[in-house]
Order: sequence, then C-alpha cells, then structure tokens
Amino acid sequence: MNVTTSNIKAIGMAEIIVVAVTPKDLDGVLREIDPFLVEGKHELISIVSGASIKDMKSQLTKKVAVIRAMPNTAVAIRESMTCLCGDSEDKAALDRATKLFEPLGAAIIIREDLMVPATALCACGIAFFLRAVRAASQGGIEIGFHAEDALFMAAQTAKGAAALLLQKGAHPESEVDKVTTPRGCTIAGLNQMEHSGFSSSLIKGIVISAEKAEKLYS
Repeated sequence: MNVTTSNIKAIGMAEIIVVAVTPKDLDGVLREIDPFLVEGKHELISIVSGASIKDMKSQLTKKVAVIRAMPNTAVAIRESMTCLCGDSEDKAALDRATKLFEPLGAAIIIREDLMVPATALCACGIAFFLRAVRAASQGGIEIGFHAEDALFMAAQTAKGAAALLLQKGAHPESEVDKVTTPRGCTIAGLNQMEHSGFSSSLIKGIVISAEKAEKLYS
C-alpha cells in the first residue's frame, strides 16, 4: 500500500479512483485531478452525498467513467450495505465497482434517483439502528442488567433479528408473529412502543434525512 498526501501522485499510481470527500470539497478535488486523468485508464467512484454523475462529469474535460457508491461505516468489518449506480455507457465500470464492494458486505445496483434515499436508509441508517440498540440496552439496565451485559444482549438480539430476515428471506411481521402470544408480554411491549410513536418516528427520521441529504451538494 502506498500512502501519499498528493492527489496527483495518488491517481498516477491508480486506475480506479475513489473520491471520498465532503460535498463542499468535491468541486475543488475534481478541478485538481482533471488535467491528470487518462481516458481509457481511469475510473472514478464517488461516495459524495448528493452529487450526481452528471454534476461530476460536467466538470471533467476527460471522458472517464463515473460511478456513485454509498457504503456505510460497517464497511470497516465487511458488513456494509453499499448501493451503486452508473450510466448505461459505464456498465463495465459499474460491474467492477460492484465486485470491489461485494467483499465488504452486500452490494446492490440501484437507479441514480434512489441514491439520495439510499444515503438516508443505509448510511444514516447505521446511526438509527445503533440508537435503537442503545435504547434497548438502556431498557435492559432499568430492568436489572449491568450496562455492559445489557448492551451485549441488545446488540446480539438485534443481530439475530436481522439475520432472520437476511438468511430466511422472511418478512419482519411473520417473525414478530412467532413471538407474540395473546395477552403476552411481547405484544404489550410492542403496543406501548407504537403508542409512543416508535415506527412513525423511525419513518419520519429516514424521510427527514433523505430531504437533508438532497441538499448537501448544491
């Protein structure tokens, strides 16, 4: 692995260039590297929220493939949910990008108009699900568990719930039905959460995040 603080030197050693900067820094980076891009050699993968492929290509004088990717921080442990898209003319580059991200979790190709919503659901979604696990662990503390045990139990339970859906292809409600019995403790807890707006709060949070993400690059 070669490490450098020079973008120009970095792209000289690479064929696939991952542009991983904040939206406000994107234009400057594209202007910097554009003179050094080589048609037929370089491909760009952008993980910049809100910046369309058209936005990026319009700033480049060289004809290079531009792919958008939206991973999440679970990429660090190869459990990312990564969404990708590209122009039809760049299908080969999109296939290569998909193969790059597949070993880092799961990867799916979507329409470009869904990339901003994907940011809210998958990238911001990490924080939403982590907050849900944290809340569950706090509930565990209140009913008697030590903090570290409560967090471990909540996190493993969340992992098991997700695995049920991914491995069995089940619908969440079919799995919920298996643990809710008449006048039981599960349905009592679920109903209390719904009365307090659990589902609607999560839905609203995702929608608001998507609306915000759409305005990050302008």
